[in-house]
Amino acid sequence: MLSNITEPDRARFETDGFLVVDRLIETAILPRLHRAFDDLFRGKFETGVRPDEVNWQQQTGDPSLTRQICNGWKASLDIAGVVLDERLGRMIGELAGWPGVRIMIDNVICKPPGAKSLGFHQDSAYLSWFTPSDLLTCWIALDDTHADGGTIEFVRASHRWQPGAPEGEFHAPRDYRLPMRNAAAREGVEAEICFVEVGAGGGSFHHGWTWHGSGANAGSTPRRSLVLHAMRSDVEYDPDHFDQGIGPIYSRYRRLGDNLLDENYFPILWRQDGYRTPQLETYLNR
Repeated sequence: MLSNITEPDRARFETDGFLVVDRLIETAILPRLHRAFDDLFRGKFETGVRPDEVNWQQQTGDPSLTRQICNGWKASLDIAGVVLDERLGRMIGELAGWPGVRIMIDNVICKPPGAKSLGFHQDSAYLSWFTPSDLLTCWIALDDTHADGGTIEFVRASHRWQPGAPEGEFHAPRDYRLPMRNAAAREGVEAEICFVEVGAGGGSFHHGWTWHGSGANAGSTPRRSLVLHAMRSDVEYDPDHFDQGIGPIYSRYRRLGDNLLDENYFPILWRQDGYRTPQLETYLNR
């Protein structure tokens, strides 16, 4: 299992805008995570706290769509044990060259056989509400992934393209690569698409401006993934850009009187000086 970021890792990340890793979590915990996914999509929230965004539930969800929940860590301690892990936070910080790492949000994603695509996008295009607005994402496969199974796709070196505004639908677009192709045309380049094909427990890291998306699951097994979107530990709310993407959910966590991010909602996972949000260990050991 990867525990340290090497200089060659950093070099590949800087060149490609992403880094694929064979093992990020132990396979022994996969059954617990699978059960946690089932519970969340059935509306069973272990901690009694509803995740911030519940975009699919078994009773009402369209079975043709990819299932998604945001901030499952608030509802499931098994999810929290992964996305709040200090080791992952440290690797993100080392890869990005940051002084420390906070979790911005997690994504609990399940794409069963036949489920439709997720549109190509750049994560940072939606995240101008905090500053510095750097973003780095850790994507963890909870099932073996294959090109025909709707795995995540990256466009090599696309983090060096000009930043763009959000474009197109995210869930089940008619042409899930169209926004990326439009961006490539503006750059005057041909996109090099790379599929992340790893065993369960493997995954990847990607830059906030790297173009990525995923096709429909044409395979016979589900494609579940757990995603950690991370930001620097020293970020603050940027009041000049609230109207450009903070939205009604995460704006409610802004404190009165200052622009500091509350660690109860955006905890610090790792910092170079050894600091980590103290309440995390109490929460994780409940």
